[in-house]
Amino acid sequence: MKYYIIAGETSGDLHGANLIKALKKEDPEASFNIVGGDQMAAAAGEQVLIHTSEMAFMGFIEVLKNLSSIAKNLKKVKEDILKQQPDTLILIDFPGFNLKVAAFAKKLGIKVCYYISPKIWAWNQKRVYKIKRLVDHMFCILPFEVKFYKQFHYQVDYVGNPLLDAIAAYKFNPNFRLDNGLSQKPIIALLPGSRKMEIENLLPIMVDLNRMFPAHQLVIAGAPNFDLAYYKNYIGDEDIHVVFDQTYDLLKNAEAAVVASGTATLETALLRIPQVVVYKANPITVMIARKLIKVRFISLVNLINDYLSVRELIQNDCDTMSISEELKELTLNPAHRASVLENYDNLIDKMGTPGASEKTAALIVKYMKGLE
Repeated sequence: MKYYIIAGETSGDLHGANLIKALKKEDPEASFNIVGGDQMAAAAGEQVLIHTSEMAFMGFIEVLKNLSSIAKNLKKVKEDILKQQPDTLILIDFPGFNLKVAAFAKKLGIKVCYYISPKIWAWNQKRVYKIKRLVDHMFCILPFEVKFYKQFHYQVDYVGNPLLDAIAAYKFNPNFRLDNGLSQKPIIALLPGSRKMEIENLLPIMVDLNRMFPAHQLVIAGAPNFDLAYYKNYIGDEDIHVVFDQTYDLLKNAEAAVVASGTATLETALLRIPQVVVYKANPITVMIARKLIKVRFISLVNLINDYLSVRELIQNDCDTMSISEELKELTLNPAHRASVLENYDNLIDKMGTPGASEKTAALIVKYMKGLE
Protein backbone atom coordinates (compact mmCIF):
# COMPACT_ATOMS: atom_id res chain seq x y z
CA MET A 1 0.00 0.00 0.00
CA LYS A 2 0.96 3.60 -0.49
CA TYR A 3 1.14 5.71 2.68
CA TYR A 4 1.26 9.50 2.85
CA ILE A 5 2.49 10.60 6.31
CA ILE A 6 2.58 14.16 7.67
CA ALA A 7 4.36 15.32 10.84
CA GLY A 8 4.89 19.03 11.35
CA GLU A 9 7.08 19.02 14.46
CA THR A 10 10.28 17.42 15.79
CA SER A 11 8.45 15.11 18.22
CA GLY A 12 6.12 14.00 15.43
CA ASP A 13 9.14 13.22 13.27
CA LEU A 14 10.40 10.74 15.88
CA HIS A 15 7.02 9.00 16.18
CA GLY A 16 6.53 9.05 12.42
CA ALA A 17 9.89 7.36 11.91
CA ASN A 18 9.01 4.56 14.34
CA LEU A 19 5.60 4.13 12.69
CA ILE A 20 7.22 3.86 9.24
CA LYS A 21 9.54 1.12 10.52
CA ALA A 22 6.57 -0.76 11.97
CA LEU A 23 4.52 -0.36 8.78
CA LYS A 24 7.38 -1.82 6.73
CA LYS A 25 7.23 -4.95 8.90
CA GLU A 26 3.44 -5.23 8.64
CA ASP A 27 3.29 -4.42 4.92
CA PRO A 28 6.31 -5.55 2.87
CA GLU A 29 4.88 -3.72 -0.17
CA ALA A 30 4.66 -0.39 1.66
CA SER A 31 5.78 2.80 -0.06
CA PHE A 32 5.89 6.24 1.49
CA ASN A 33 5.54 9.91 0.72
CA ILE A 34 6.44 12.07 3.67
CA VAL A 35 6.22 15.53 5.13
CA GLY A 36 8.43 15.48 8.21
CA GLY A 37 12.00 15.55 9.43
CA ASP A 38 15.31 13.75 9.10
CA GLN A 39 14.26 10.69 11.10
CA MET A 40 11.23 10.00 8.92
CA ALA A 41 13.32 10.50 5.79
CA ALA A 42 15.88 7.97 7.05
CA ALA A 43 13.21 5.43 8.05
CA ALA A 44 11.36 5.70 4.72
CA GLY A 45 14.44 6.03 2.55
CA GLU A 46 12.75 8.98 0.87
CA GLN A 47 13.21 12.74 0.67
CA VAL A 48 10.73 14.86 2.61
CA LEU A 49 8.44 17.11 0.59
CA ILE A 50 8.59 19.77 3.33
CA HIS A 51 10.85 19.65 6.38
CA THR A 52 9.50 20.15 9.92
CA SER A 53 11.83 23.15 10.34
CA GLU A 54 9.72 24.97 7.74
CA MET A 55 6.41 24.20 9.43
CA ALA A 56 6.49 24.46 13.24
CA PHE A 57 4.93 27.79 14.21
CA MET A 58 3.70 28.01 17.80
CA GLY A 59 1.11 30.38 19.27
CA PHE A 60 -1.65 32.53 17.81
CA ILE A 61 0.53 35.54 17.02
CA GLU A 62 3.30 33.44 15.48
CA VAL A 63 0.80 31.63 13.26
CA LEU A 64 -0.68 34.96 12.09
CA LYS A 65 2.79 36.22 11.20
CA ASN A 66 3.45 33.14 9.06
CA LEU A 67 0.09 32.67 7.34
CA SER A 68 1.60 33.01 3.86
CA SER A 69 4.19 30.27 4.57
CA ILE A 70 1.49 27.99 5.98
CA ALA A 71 -0.74 28.57 2.95
CA LYS A 72 2.18 27.83 0.61
CA ASN A 73 2.96 24.59 2.45
CA LEU A 74 -0.69 23.53 2.39
CA LYS A 75 -0.94 24.12 -1.36
CA LYS A 76 2.25 22.14 -1.95
CA VAL A 77 0.96 19.17 0.07
CA LYS A 78 -2.43 19.14 -1.67
CA GLU A 79 -0.78 19.18 -5.09
CA ASP A 80 1.50 16.33 -4.05
CA ILE A 81 -1.39 14.23 -2.71
CA LEU A 82 -3.19 14.66 -6.04
CA LYS A 83 -0.04 13.56 -7.82
CA GLN A 84 0.77 10.58 -5.55
CA GLN A 85 -2.78 9.25 -5.01
CA PRO A 86 -1.99 7.40 -1.75
CA ASP A 87 -4.15 4.61 -0.33
CA THR A 88 -4.22 6.28 3.05
CA LEU A 89 -3.21 9.55 4.66
CA ILE A 90 -1.62 9.27 8.12
CA LEU A 91 -1.57 12.48 10.15
CA ILE A 92 0.55 12.98 13.26
CA ASP A 93 -0.73 15.63 15.71
CA PHE A 94 -0.22 19.20 14.25
CA PRO A 95 -4.00 19.83 13.93
CA GLY A 96 -4.14 23.35 12.49
CA PHE A 97 -2.45 22.13 9.32
CA ASN A 98 -3.35 18.45 9.32
CA LEU A 99 -7.12 18.83 9.66
CA LYS A 100 -7.11 21.00 6.52
CA VAL A 101 -5.25 18.25 4.69
CA ALA A 102 -7.72 15.70 6.08
CA ALA A 103 -10.64 17.65 4.61
CA PHE A 104 -8.92 17.70 1.22
CA ALA A 105 -8.13 13.97 1.31
CA LYS A 106 -11.65 13.09 2.41
CA LYS A 107 -13.08 14.80 -0.70
CA LEU A 108 -10.77 12.63 -2.81
CA GLY A 109 -12.02 9.46 -1.10
CA ILE A 110 -8.67 8.78 0.59
CA LYS A 111 -8.85 7.00 3.96
CA VAL A 112 -7.65 9.26 6.79
CA CYS A 113 -5.85 7.87 9.86
CA TYR A 114 -4.77 10.10 12.72
CA TYR A 115 -1.90 8.97 14.94
CA ILE A 116 -1.50 11.03 18.13
CA SER A 117 -4.70 12.94 18.68
CA PRO A 118 -4.76 16.72 18.59
CA LYS A 119 -5.09 18.11 22.11
CA ILE A 120 -8.72 19.07 21.60
CA TRP A 121 -9.44 18.05 25.19
CA ALA A 122 -7.41 21.11 26.22
CA TRP A 123 -9.14 23.73 24.14
CA ASN A 124 -11.58 24.17 21.21
CA GLN A 125 -13.34 20.90 22.02
CA LYS A 126 -15.84 21.53 19.22
CA ARG A 127 -13.17 20.32 16.80
CA VAL A 128 -14.17 16.81 17.83
CA TYR A 129 -17.10 17.09 15.42
CA LYS A 130 -14.74 17.95 12.57
CA ILE A 131 -12.56 14.99 13.52
CA LYS A 132 -15.57 12.65 13.56
CA ARG A 133 -16.45 13.85 10.06
CA LEU A 134 -12.96 13.76 8.53
CA VAL A 135 -10.98 11.04 10.32
CA ASP A 136 -11.73 7.38 9.66
CA HIS A 137 -9.50 6.03 12.43
CA MET A 138 -8.03 7.83 15.45
CA PHE A 139 -5.13 6.25 17.37
CA CYS A 140 -4.71 7.78 20.85
CA ILE A 141 -1.56 7.69 22.97
CA LEU A 142 -2.80 9.19 26.25
CA PRO A 143 -5.00 7.09 28.56
CA PHE A 144 -7.60 9.80 29.27
CA GLU A 145 -8.25 10.52 25.58
CA VAL A 146 -10.39 7.40 25.11
CA LYS A 147 -12.80 8.61 27.78
CA PHE A 148 -12.84 12.09 26.30
CA TYR A 149 -13.83 10.88 22.83
CA LYS A 150 -16.35 8.42 24.22
CA GLN A 151 -18.49 11.25 25.56
CA PHE A 152 -18.84 12.42 21.96
CA HIS A 153 -19.75 8.89 20.77
CA TYR A 154 -16.57 8.55 18.76
CA GLN A 155 -14.73 5.25 18.97
CA VAL A 156 -10.95 5.44 18.99
CA ASP A 157 -8.08 2.99 19.44
CA TYR A 158 -5.78 3.40 22.45
CA VAL A 159 -2.35 2.13 21.37
CA GLY A 160 -0.12 3.19 24.27
CA ASN A 161 2.54 5.87 24.06
CA PRO A 162 5.27 5.84 21.38
CA LEU A 163 7.73 7.52 23.74
CA LEU A 164 7.91 4.19 25.54
CA ASP A 165 8.97 2.63 22.23
CA ALA A 166 11.58 5.31 21.59
CA ILE A 167 13.11 4.99 25.05
CA ALA A 168 13.04 1.17 24.98
CA ALA A 169 14.81 1.13 21.60
CA TYR A 170 17.39 3.77 22.48
CA LYS A 171 20.99 2.64 22.92
CA PHE A 172 22.45 4.76 25.69
CA ASN A 173 26.04 5.86 25.33
CA PRO A 174 28.16 4.83 28.36
CA ASN A 175 30.83 7.34 27.22
CA PHE A 176 28.46 10.30 26.89
CA ARG A 177 30.42 12.61 29.18
CA LEU A 178 33.80 11.74 27.66
CA ASP A 179 32.55 12.00 24.06
CA ASN A 180 31.12 15.48 24.70
CA GLY A 181 33.98 16.90 26.75
CA LEU A 182 31.94 17.04 29.95
CA SER A 183 33.43 16.93 33.44
CA GLN A 184 32.31 14.77 36.35
CA LYS A 185 30.33 17.63 37.87
CA PRO A 186 26.60 16.85 38.24
CA ILE A 187 24.62 17.94 35.19
CA ILE A 188 21.59 20.19 34.97
CA ALA A 189 19.97 19.55 31.58
CA LEU A 190 18.40 22.50 29.76
CA LEU A 191 15.67 21.64 27.24
CA PRO A 192 14.46 24.97 25.78
CA GLY A 193 12.34 23.38 23.04
CA SER A 194 12.76 22.95 19.30
CA ARG A 195 10.95 26.03 17.99
CA LYS A 196 12.68 29.35 17.47
CA MET A 197 10.06 31.17 19.56
CA GLU A 198 10.49 28.80 22.50
CA ILE A 199 14.27 29.11 22.44
CA GLU A 200 14.17 32.91 22.15
CA ASN A 201 11.88 33.19 25.17
CA LEU A 202 13.37 30.51 27.41
CA LEU A 203 17.07 30.06 26.71
CA PRO A 204 18.24 33.48 28.00
CA ILE A 205 16.51 32.73 31.31
CA MET A 206 18.08 29.25 31.44
CA VAL A 207 21.58 30.56 30.63
CA ASP A 208 21.37 32.94 33.61
CA LEU A 209 21.13 29.89 35.87
CA ASN A 210 24.81 29.13 35.23
CA ARG A 211 26.09 31.65 37.80
CA MET A 212 23.72 30.24 40.44
CA PHE A 213 24.95 26.64 40.18
CA PRO A 214 28.78 26.73 40.23
CA ALA A 215 28.93 23.14 41.53
CA HIS A 216 27.00 21.90 38.46
CA GLN A 217 27.52 22.00 34.72
CA LEU A 218 24.65 23.16 32.52
CA VAL A 219 24.17 21.34 29.22
CA ILE A 220 21.69 22.32 26.51
CA ALA A 221 19.82 19.78 24.39
CA GLY A 222 20.17 21.33 20.92
CA ALA A 223 17.33 21.01 18.41
CA PRO A 224 18.31 19.39 15.08
CA ASN A 225 17.04 22.35 13.04
CA PHE A 226 19.60 24.75 14.62
CA ASP A 227 23.40 24.74 14.74
CA LEU A 228 25.92 25.51 17.47
CA ALA A 229 26.42 29.08 16.23
CA TYR A 230 22.73 29.77 16.82
CA TYR A 231 22.96 28.66 20.47
CA LYS A 232 26.20 30.61 20.97
CA ASN A 233 24.17 33.79 20.37
CA TYR A 234 22.43 33.09 23.68
CA ILE A 235 25.26 31.42 25.61
CA GLY A 236 27.83 34.16 25.01
CA ASP A 237 30.87 33.64 27.25
CA GLU A 238 29.13 31.28 29.68
CA ASP A 239 30.71 27.84 30.06
CA ILE A 240 27.68 25.87 28.86
CA HIS A 241 27.86 22.90 26.49
CA VAL A 242 25.37 22.09 23.73
CA VAL A 243 24.76 18.52 22.57
CA PHE A 244 22.77 17.50 19.50
CA ASP A 245 20.78 14.29 18.90
CA GLN A 246 21.65 13.04 22.40
CA THR A 247 18.75 14.26 24.52
CA TYR A 248 18.07 10.88 26.14
CA ASP A 249 21.76 10.46 27.00
CA LEU A 250 21.83 13.98 28.42
CA LEU A 251 18.77 13.34 30.59
CA LYS A 252 20.05 9.95 31.72
CA ASN A 253 23.23 11.64 32.98
CA ALA A 254 21.47 14.64 34.54
CA GLU A 255 20.69 15.24 38.20
CA ALA A 256 17.80 17.56 37.28
CA ALA A 257 16.35 19.30 34.23
CA VAL A 258 14.64 22.53 33.16
CA VAL A 259 12.18 21.58 30.43
CA ALA A 260 10.00 23.57 28.04
CA SER A 261 6.40 22.44 28.22
CA GLY A 262 5.72 19.78 25.59
CA THR A 263 6.56 16.17 24.82
CA ALA A 264 9.97 16.54 26.47
CA THR A 265 8.35 16.84 29.92
CA LEU A 266 6.96 13.33 29.50
CA GLU A 267 10.28 11.96 28.19
CA THR A 268 12.07 13.45 31.19
CA ALA A 269 9.56 11.84 33.56
CA LEU A 270 9.79 8.43 31.88
CA LEU A 271 13.57 8.60 32.31
CA ARG A 272 12.92 9.52 35.99
CA ILE A 273 14.84 12.81 36.02
CA PRO A 274 13.42 15.44 38.42
CA GLN A 275 12.37 18.52 36.45
CA VAL A 276 10.85 21.96 36.55
CA VAL A 277 8.54 22.73 33.62
CA VAL A 278 8.73 26.19 32.05
CA TYR A 279 6.73 28.10 29.47
CA LYS A 280 6.91 31.67 28.19
CA ALA A 281 5.29 33.05 25.04
CA ASN A 282 3.93 36.21 23.47
CA PRO A 283 1.71 37.88 26.14
CA ILE A 284 -1.24 38.14 23.73
CA THR A 285 -0.91 34.44 22.85
CA VAL A 286 -0.95 33.51 26.53
CA MET A 287 -3.89 35.83 27.28
CA ILE A 288 -5.96 34.20 24.51
CA ALA A 289 -4.86 30.69 25.54
CA ARG A 290 -5.88 31.25 29.17
CA LYS A 291 -9.39 32.15 28.03
CA LEU A 292 -9.67 29.07 25.81
CA ILE A 293 -7.77 26.28 27.56
CA LYS A 294 -9.91 23.87 29.56
CA VAL A 295 -7.25 22.01 31.57
CA ARG A 296 -5.59 22.73 34.91
CA PHE A 297 -2.01 21.99 33.87
CA ILE A 298 0.28 22.53 30.88
CA SER A 299 2.68 19.59 31.27
CA LEU A 300 1.76 16.09 30.15
CA VAL A 301 3.15 14.69 33.40
CA ASN A 302 0.60 16.60 35.47
CA LEU A 303 -2.21 16.06 32.97
CA ILE A 304 -1.80 12.28 32.92
CA ASN A 305 -1.43 11.99 36.69
CA ASP A 306 -4.26 14.53 37.13
CA TYR A 307 -2.46 16.24 40.01
CA LEU A 308 0.55 18.52 40.43
CA SER A 309 3.46 16.10 40.03
CA VAL A 310 6.12 18.57 38.86
CA ARG A 311 6.25 22.34 39.31
CA GLU A 312 5.12 24.49 36.38
CA LEU A 313 6.44 28.03 35.95
CA ILE A 314 4.41 29.90 33.35
CA GLN A 315 4.86 33.38 31.84
CA ASN A 316 5.62 35.93 34.61
CA ASP A 317 6.47 33.11 37.04
CA CYS A 318 9.03 31.82 34.57
CA ASP A 319 12.15 33.67 35.71
CA THR A 320 15.66 32.68 36.66
CA MET A 321 15.12 33.09 40.40
CA SER A 322 11.96 30.92 40.52
CA ILE A 323 13.58 28.21 38.40
CA SER A 324 16.71 28.20 40.55
CA GLU A 325 14.63 27.85 43.72
CA GLU A 326 12.90 24.74 42.37
CA LEU A 327 16.19 23.32 41.06
CA LYS A 328 17.72 23.70 44.53
CA GLU A 329 14.77 21.80 45.99
CA LEU A 330 15.21 19.05 43.42
CA THR A 331 18.95 18.73 43.94
CA LEU A 332 19.35 19.48 47.66
CA ASN A 333 16.09 18.40 49.31
CA PRO A 334 15.94 14.55 49.37
CA ALA A 335 12.29 14.51 50.46
CA HIS A 336 11.17 16.74 47.59
CA ARG A 337 13.22 14.78 45.09
CA ALA A 338 11.75 11.48 46.37
CA SER A 339 8.22 12.91 46.08
CA VAL A 340 8.75 13.81 42.40
CA LEU A 341 10.18 10.36 41.66
CA GLU A 342 7.17 8.74 43.36
CA ASN A 343 4.91 10.83 41.13
CA TYR A 344 6.86 9.50 38.14
CA ASP A 345 6.25 5.93 39.28
CA ASN A 346 2.50 6.61 39.31
CA LEU A 347 2.76 8.05 35.81
CA ILE A 348 4.74 5.07 34.48
CA ASP A 349 2.10 2.68 35.87
CA LYS A 350 -0.59 4.54 33.93
CA MET A 351 1.40 4.63 30.69
CA GLY A 352 1.55 0.85 30.20
CA THR A 353 4.15 -0.97 28.11
CA PRO A 354 6.00 -0.24 24.82
CA GLY A 355 4.56 -1.24 21.45
CA ALA A 356 2.50 1.77 20.30
CA SER A 357 4.13 1.93 16.87
CA GLU A 358 3.61 -1.79 16.21
CA LYS A 359 0.00 -1.71 17.46
CA THR A 360 -0.83 1.30 15.32
CA ALA A 361 0.81 -0.13 12.20
CA ALA A 362 -1.05 -3.44 12.63
CA LEU A 363 -4.39 -1.65 13.03
CA ILE A 364 -3.80 0.62 10.02
CA VAL A 365 -2.98 -2.33 7.78
CA LYS A 366 -5.97 -4.28 9.15
CA TYR A 367 -8.35 -1.37 8.55
CA MET A 368 -6.97 -0.72 5.07
CA LYS A 369 -7.58 -4.35 4.17
CA GLY A 370 -11.19 -3.93 5.28
CA LEU A 371 -10.87 -6.19 8.32
CA GLU A 372 -12.66 -3.82 10.71
